This record gives sequence, C-alpha cells and structure tokens, in this order.
Amino acid sequence: MDQPRRIGFLGPHATFTEQALWTLPESAGAELVPLPGAPAVLAAVRDGSVDAGCVPIENTVEGAVPPVLDGLVAEPPLVIVREARIAVRFCLLGRPGTDLADVRSVASHGHGIAQVRGRLAADLPGAEIRVSSSTAEAAAQVARGEVDAAVAAPLAAEQHGLAVLADDIADNPGAVTRFVLVTPPGPLPEPTGWDRTTLAATTTNRPGTLLGLLTELSVRGIDLTRIESRPMKDRHADYWFHLDCSGHAADPAMGEALAALHRRCDRLRFLGSFPRSDERPDGRPDGAGSSVVPPELESHAESLRWLAAVRDGAAT
Repeated sequence: MDQPRRIGFLGPHATFTEQALWTLPESAGAELVPLPGAPAVLAAVRDGSVDAGCVPIENTVEGAVPPVLDGLVAEPPLVIVREARIAVRFCLLGRPGTDLADVRSVASHGHGIAQVRGRLAADLPGAEIRVSSSTAEAAAQVARGEVDAAVAAPLAAEQHGLAVLADDIADNPGAVTRFVLVTPPGPLPEPTGWDRTTLAATTTNRPGTLLGLLTELSVRGIDLTRIESRPMKDRHADYWFHLDCSGHAADPAMGEALAALHRRCDRLRFLGSFPRSDERPDGRPDGAGSSVVPPELESHAESLRWLAAVRDGAAT
C-alpha cells in the first residue's frame, strides 16, 4: 500500500493504541491523529479524513473488541494491512497528593476495567467505576477533576501530570493486546511466509452450515486461529462469524479456500491478509521472507503441480 500521510488512532495521546502505532513502520513520517473512540477511527478512514486507522481488536483477557468487529463489516469495506501486539501494563493514576483512601471514583476503558477488576475490588471496594472511551481519556478526566483516579498506561501519567498511586495492577500479569492498522481496499501486503488472513462470513441458519465452512479450511490444512460470532444488525437471530486463519490470500490453499467459502456463504467479507505479529515457529523475525514454506502449503502446492501434470498428459 502507499505510505499513509495521516493515521487516525484511538485517542487521546498516550493510549496503548498510540504506543502500538509507534511500533509500525507506517507511522514513520505520518501525522498521527487522535480520535474519540474506535468507531470514530473507522469512520475517518471511510470518509477519507485519514489514510489509515489503528484500533485495538483483541486482548488475551477479554478477547475481541466488539465495536471494532462490528465496524469492520460495515460499508464501505475496509481491510487490515498490519497488526501489532504490545504487553499492557496498567497503573492506577491520581492527582498529586491523592491517597488511595481518597479515591471514590475510578475511570478507564471497558477492557481496561475488566483486566483490573479483582485489584480494584480488593483495594477500592467502595469506588464508583466509570467507563471512558480510552484509558488516556480516563487519565485526562482525572486531570480535569472529573474523577479521582484512572486505570491507564504509565505514559498517561507523564502526559497529564498525574501521580502513580499503584503500579502494575493487572489481575493477569503479562496480558497482551493486539492492534490492527486498517485502510480502504487496495493492493495486499506481500506474503512473508508468516501471515494472517481475516474474514467475516454469514451462513444460512440450518444444521451443518458452519461445519461446512470450517471444513473448507481444514481439508486444505489451513489453521483457524480465532473464531468469534457477532449479531448482524440488519437480520434478527443471524450472525457474522469472524475468522482468523494462518496464511495469505496469495497462497494456493488459502486462495482455494476463499473461493470455496464464497460459494458457500450468504455473505463473505475479506478483511485482509497481512504479516502476523506473533512469534514465528522458526524463530525468524516478522516479515523475514517466505523461503521457509509451511509443510501444509508445500503439500498443497505439490498436489496442484501433480494435477497440472495430469491435465497436460504427463502423469498417470
């Protein structure tokens, strides 16, 4: 894709999303534009206010971020071109001079609250919990005097002149959040040999239809790494199934699977093929090239070569 000039992100400044965006090569030289919530980021990409947008899509504690899944299947289409993962460290922030005994209200993003609920219940059992559009916005609310404390990143303390009342307060240390960079549809990132393809599909509600979709992946040796369901907004009791698969649309096996799913599904949305940000099993760095071909893809490619030979009359 072309280098984006303006990239929107879940703001304000000092969110985990901005930290994730800094790790992506697309951020170099781009204007980073804070926006009030993930839906606002996706809307800005769609209306052309920004060239790309960065939003959180899932974490290891709370799973997927529903507004992002719902926003990705809206119109006009968007695709994911890059992902990043960062370890999330939460602190309890307050105005300088605040003691824990003074805290009567705490704010954070909903996923942030979920990841520190046990610690808040133990240390601040009587505090009112409020949901903010982001962890950094919660810190800004503390600085404005609207709440007593915020669950946010340490960077937000520096940004808003706050004190750290308690450090590293996550109930599950080592939690990781995955973020994605989205753009309007365009040329796909080149395959790296360690890629992810993301889809959303709907099916007729009858026995075996979902199994049929998953079979199209399994018979081709494609690893399904995530599946989520979200209700369709325009059809009662019907659902979008969000699928993450190992591989790239340019791979023969994935290409066949996509074509088969297109035949089977009521609606199929291709949401991108892009380099994976998790550790490669061969220890190579992300985007290190595709000289190491996964065995299941090499097997599939060999079967296609055999079929081509049969059709050419060169095999028995």
